[in-house]
Parts: sequence; C-alpha cells; structure tokens
Amino acid sequence: MGEKVVAGGFDLSDRQRYRRKLHECLEGLERLLAEKRFDRPKNMMGLEIELNLAGADGLPRMVNAQVLERIASPDFQTELGMFNLEVNVLPHRLGGRVFDQLAEELSAGLAYAHRQASEIDAGVVMIGILPTISRADLVTANLSAVDRYSLLNEQILMMRGEDFTLDIDGVERLIWSSGSIVPEAACTSVQLHLQVTPARFSDVWNAAQAVSAVQIAVGANSPFLFGRELWRESRPPLFTQATDTRPPELQAQGVRPRTWFGERWVDSAYELFAENVRYFPSLLPICDEEEPLRVLGEGGVPSLQELVLHNGTIYRWNRPVYGVAGGVPHLRVENRVLPAGPTVVDVVANAAFYYGLVRTLADEQRPVWTRLPFAEAEANFDAACRYGIDARLRWPRRGRGGGLASVPAVRLVLDELLPMAAAGLDAWGIEPADRDHYLGIIEERCRRRANGATWQVGTYHRALAAGLERDAALAATTRRYSELMHKGDPVHTWPVGIAEEEEVSAAGRVPGR
Repeated sequence: MGEKVVAGGFDLSDRQRYRRKLHECLEGLERLLAEKRFDRPKNMMGLEIELNLAGADGLPRMVNAQVLERIASPDFQTELGMFNLEVNVLPHRLGGRVFDQLAEELSAGLAYAHRQASEIDAGVVMIGILPTISRADLVTANLSAVDRYSLLNEQILMMRGEDFTLDIDGVERLIWSSGSIVPEAACTSVQLHLQVTPARFSDVWNAAQAVSAVQIAVGANSPFLFGRELWRESRPPLFTQATDTRPPELQAQGVRPRTWFGERWVDSAYELFAENVRYFPSLLPICDEEEPLRVLGEGGVPSLQELVLHNGTIYRWNRPVYGVAGGVPHLRVENRVLPAGPTVVDVVANAAFYYGLVRTLADEQRPVWTRLPFAEAEANFDAACRYGIDARLRWPRRGRGGGLASVPAVRLVLDELLPMAAAGLDAWGIEPADRDHYLGIIEERCRRRANGATWQVGTYHRALAAGLERDAALAATTRRYSELMHKGDPVHTWPVGIAEEEEVSAAGRVPGR
C-alpha cells in the first residue's frame, strides 16, 4: 500500500482533487470491465505472511530494519511495527504439487530470515499475536521508520480526533486507550490471493465471505493480548478498534468502520470498489500524475493508482484488488482472515482448505449465499473469533427442507466442508497426495479440537499451574511455541505444556514446594 507515499501534510484542495481522481478511476474501472479488457483465467494464487521478531526470552525485539538489512531480499519487507516483517511469496499457478512447493519455499525463506535475525539476538515467530507484547511495546516510538506509516497514523488519529479505545470482553476483559494506531501492529496475519475473472469475482468473493468463520474456527491462533486471555482469535476485534476513525458519536449513528466484514452479498467487483469510494473518506489523498481516462482513451491500461491506494486503507476481511501485470489488468480476491502460523505446514494446510472450499462453493448451482443471510455469515465470523474451534455456526441444512441449523464448527468441517474442499482441489488439478496430506491436517485439528489457540491456552494454564506468574507463563509459552514452530510439525501434534526444565525452575520458586 502506498509505495509513493511521502511525508507531508494535506490541504483542502488535495482532498478535493483526490476525490475527483478517485471518481475518474472508478469510471476507468467500469470502462475496463465493460470492454472486457481483463486477463483470462490463469488459476494464479499468491501468499503473504506477517511475522514477529522476538528474542530468546520470548519478548518482542524492535529490530526489523537491521534484520531486513541482513536478509537483503525483496521477498521480505517492513511492516507497521519495528518488531514486524512481511514475507511475500511469488504467484503460483494452482495445480499439481503447488502446495508442497509453497511449503518448501516458505520453509527455506523463513529459516534464512531466522538465521539472519539470530545474528542480532532475535528470531522469527509466526503467530497471530505475540503473547508477550506489552502496552509499552505498542507506542509511536516503535512505529517502523517508513513515511507511509507515520502519515497513516497521523491521518487516522486526526480523523478520529481522540485516543483509540480498546475494549475486548473475552475470557478476561481488556480495556485500554492508545494515542496511535500502533496496537494494530500486534496483529500478524496470512493473506491469500486468488486471481479471478470479472465474471467469476462475485462468486469467489461471496464464497470467501461465507467460509471466513470456518477459516477462523480451525485456524485461530491469537488468544492473548497484554497478558489477558481474550477471544480465541483476538486479531479481528483488536484490528477493528485500533483502526477505527469513528468517535463514539459516529459509531452511534451507524457510520461504517474501516475494518469491515461488509453488509451484503455482491454481484460484481465494481460494487465493492464503488462502496469504498462512496462510504470512506480518503486517508492519504496523494494524487498520481496519471490521468486514467486519458490513458484509456489512448488505448492504454491505467494503473488506477488513487483507487488502489484508497482501497489499501479500507480493511475488508476479503478485499477486492485491482492490479496490472505485463500491461494487462486483473482482479484478485485477497483473503485476510487468517492469523499467521503456527507452522509452515499449518499455513499451507489452511491455504489448501481455503482454495479448495472456495472453488467448490463458487461452482455450486445453488450457492450457499443464496441460502445463508449475510447477517448470519457475519454472526458466524464473530462466533468463530470468540470461541475458535469450539464455535457453533449457523449453516444451511442439506436437502429440500432448507433452513438453517446451528452446528459445531468441527462437525460442519468434517461432515460437509472437507469433502467440498477435496473436490475443489481436484477441480484445480492438485495432486491427490498433496490434497490428502494438507486436508488431513485440517481433519486432525477438528478430530482433536486442537489448533494454535487451544495449544497456547492449554500451555499457558499449565505454566500457571506449575507456579509461574502470569507474565512468566506467557513468556514460557512463547518460547516453547517458537521452539515447536521451528521444528515444523503441525500444531495438532504438539505436546501441551512448557519445557520440563521451566516447570522445575518454577516449582523451585514457589514457597512450600
């Protein structure tokens, strides 16, 4: 987002000009769609993972600039906080052994980054929210030294006009206020991209929205923030509140938040881009020199830079993306639902489940979104964030009777959605061995009711029972998580509990033991 963003303020004319350019971009997009200028189907997917940097003690390390300098690879980039990195995987064609290939590339890249980070007493941790992150870590001084982050922070805070309030009521309750957007940096996620044709876009986006809750249920990995046990996947409420430009009065009026599930099923990509322009004021009104309608009139392909930049400041859980590659425009659905981690094979299993399931649901004669009210899909998303793999979800009944049933997420996955995902991977041309291996990981999570969140919570409570104080238990949990993450076995196989020597040490510090 915002490669051309530079430091500097904005005046009233900047916003007016930017709004004009946004509407020109939107008209340009409409013309490109009408003229059928978009790329043909190529079955292309892509992957981004946000990462944390932590020391051997399990605490965050504010050293991303130094680590990136050592990595020296364009595949790794900075992120919002100085304890964050992002790794981008080159686009791959869905088919064959693509998931094994992804796993190999990710494993090699993350191992290399971890070695480079270790030279300055840090390491890579792939997790939704680092359990040891503290209030003192999430301050403006720890914002990455990149102009666009400082400018984004300034503009969001100016639009809100007051501190951000974090209020997450889960197993425990967290209430805190922040004078910056830096708490957003605690949220590290996986973004799954799928290139689609305009005709196919709405079916894929609607399918992705419908299954977002299931993705969270099986993939939850963010149960802690600031020493409190909150929701099983606490990223969505944290991200929503940490980027909320609305003071309480605008919230009471029903003004839409910038982090948004949406409010309806759609019929085209254009609808989502148009909503973004219609509902959300610009945060970064930076105008490109390109005149998109003139470029179109001359037979060229516009970059629609203002629309792309604006789109990047609206945080839909499934985001429409416009891009140009090789002089040809294309559309993507960017799925932003999943937390990072726990291991490479878990990330790839989550990806295989998503791509297979979305393919089948988008192909259905009677799509799920014609039988599932949008409000129920949103309620499912919230329930999955709160309860993770123990969530109950509302889902259309099979057969002629119709209606909705409340079912445990694990039963829905095992009985209905895993076979759909397998059929979808077959339709993509995935090798059966890859299909069975990665979907087998999802199956075992459901059978054992185990994912990253359940492991973190179980290990933390065992550490408390062993005599560790809250902060020490979270640090021990993080250290053990990092150890098992780098070993690479899927999370459902991890033994719950901290290392034995830490338990012995804790017992020695407890009076009477």
